Amino acid sequence: MQSPPASAEELAALESHIEQWLANEMEENPAIEAVERSDDDLVRWFIRLRGEEKDVWTAWWTLGQRTLGFETYLMPAPEENHAALFEHLLRRNRKLTGLQLEIGEEDAVFLRGSLPVTAITDAELDRILGSMWAAVELVFRPAMRIGYASKFDI
Repeated sequence: MQSPPASAEELAALESHIEQWLANEMEENPAIEAVERSDDDLVRWFIRLRGEEKDVWTAWWTLGQRTLGFETYLMPAPEENHAALFEHLLRRNRKLTGLQLEIGEEDAVFLRGSLPVTAITDAELDRILGSMWAAVELVFRPAMRIGYASKFDI
């Protein structure tokens, strides 16, 4: 069952809550390199993170009337071993909680998820960002080694 849309006042409060949480995280979390807001009509944040397996990547958080959507571009479309890569990604999906690997624009691989606006808390925002970071760390290098095998010395 879909939750009812948040009111304008509820959305404004959630936007403020997320802004404050991100500002605090920016000061305390060394993995966060920058936080920016979109300049379009969407309520969207771009959170640039430092990783170990993927040096730098950006999480996009978009606040809608019913959900907070979150996603990141994981890698471009594979150049080789398509079937093996997609099998690998499907198997990895089974180990992800609240996130899924998807094929997006130009057959690139994305990591996506969403959370009902009624569930937005500091703990959930922390879980989302941490889960995204952990998933990128887990999936990126093995996926690149499969989809771009000839570029790696194996």
